[in-house]
Amino acid sequence: MTQAPRDDSPRFGFAGVRRALRHRDHFLFAAGMAPSLITLWMQRLAVGWLTWELTHSPAWLGIIAFADLFPSVVLSPLAGALIDRVDPMRPMVLCQIVFLVQALILAVLSFAGLITIEILLALELLLGLTHPFNTASRYTILPSLVPRADLSVTIAINSSLYNVARFIGPAAAGAVIVIGGVSWAFAGNVLGYLVFLLALFRMDVAPPERGARSKAGLFGDVAEGWRYTVAHPGIRPVLALLIITAVVSRPVVDLLPGFAGDVFHRGAGGLAWLTAALGLGAMLGALWLTLRGALTGLTTITITAVLFLALALLAFTATDNFFLALVFLALSGFAMVVNGIGSQTLIQSSVTSAMRGRVMSLYALIYRGMPALGAVGMGWLAEGFGLPATLGGGAVLCLIAWGWAARRRRGMAVALEGKGPD
Repeated sequence: MTQAPRDDSPRFGFAGVRRALRHRDHFLFAAGMAPSLITLWMQRLAVGWLTWELTHSPAWLGIIAFADLFPSVVLSPLAGALIDRVDPMRPMVLCQIVFLVQALILAVLSFAGLITIEILLALELLLGLTHPFNTASRYTILPSLVPRADLSVTIAINSSLYNVARFIGPAAAGAVIVIGGVSWAFAGNVLGYLVFLLALFRMDVAPPERGARSKAGLFGDVAEGWRYTVAHPGIRPVLALLIITAVVSRPVVDLLPGFAGDVFHRGAGGLAWLTAALGLGAMLGALWLTLRGALTGLTTITITAVLFLALALLAFTATDNFFLALVFLALSGFAMVVNGIGSQTLIQSSVTSAMRGRVMSLYALIYRGMPALGAVGMGWLAEGFGLPATLGGGAVLCLIAWGWAARRRRGMAVALEGKGPD
């Protein structure tokens, strides 16, 4: 029977952050990941701008995003089942090597002037095929780095690093692209992955505890993970809400080059400002959740964030003032990351260890894969209806999803904010 929510009222401050970072392996993981995330966001902005320069097409922006994100839809369930069977550190290291090689090829071809949209598509597809295994490994490793009491803060810290990078990376990439071109952004990402690999090699993480291995095979394990997720009264509605927001709101990230070029007429510098504004809001949202720390009340916060996200996106699409748009985009980033971190924390805190890789791979499937579908669909719709009208329609759908989830809030909170099965 699901337990009632714990009495761990929020205590705002840095004490939880300091405690979580005292664990050596978590400190190494976070310190190594931070620079690689900054250079990753440099590369992502550079890929988007290079796509726009090569094609000037919103549809191609969606296709490139699709290649990076959609393989998660196909591979995430298998990746999660596999990670539940092995030591997750091994696939984590292998994935970082693949990422490093991909960035190196991008840099070399770009410096040589040999890059085409078709080659760029193939390289982004390689990235997309690798990400599900990397993501499942990372989600499974995190609970092994700290005691359970520090898990929610650890998740928020790592998401904060991601969103600080989303702020710093695009700003740095904008300057690098203007001064030296996209090639240097790709080269910087090679260095970032090297730093992370060195940190991973210095870590000494014990493999997570596993139950008896299932005799049903890999696909049987996948099916078992699906059944567990669908039967869970808290995880099921959290993921359903995340599907809606992932499809109709998160593609704004991939459509920003179009907004910078065609809506606001600001070029590469405008793209850097837009992406940095989104990242700044996301960084502040992640920081707020990190300092808040506690699990109690997080279900309400996660659901309410969808309402604020919808309203902020509607305001963003309704204005033609660039600087006002930056404010609304920052608010969108704040709400988007609060919903994402909140969802991940609630799931991580309530899932049983034996199912963690499979359930978190479904989270990753939705969080990474569904925006790919949304990016292609919204990119295609934007060709006919325009970028503001398309994104505004997505915001209205978010409002509807918020209303659906708000009516289920109490039952979700009971299922997600208890002590958990461990």
